[in-house]
Amino acid sequence: MVRTPLTPEERERGERLGRLLREARGGRSMAEVAADAGISAETLRKIETGRAPTPAFFTVAALARALGLSMDELVAHCELLPA
Repeated sequence: MVRTPLTPEERERGERLGRLLREARGGRSMAEVAADAGISAETLRKIETGRAPTPAFFTVAALARALGLSMDELVAHCELLPA
């Protein structure tokens, strides 16, 4: 299966998500947050660095729960404003 290349907007949204998660993680380690969310630290690293800009919904929901963020906060932060 060939994956469709991401648009610049999708990449930017992924970068915004990564920044928000890094900021929300604060002083907690990647390993601690990943364990709380039930994902690997490598998956979290990829999301935070934008290498996985379109993570699965349930992964994002688990991270939001582990970091005390609402899904509304995530959407508002990651939404791209029209140019």
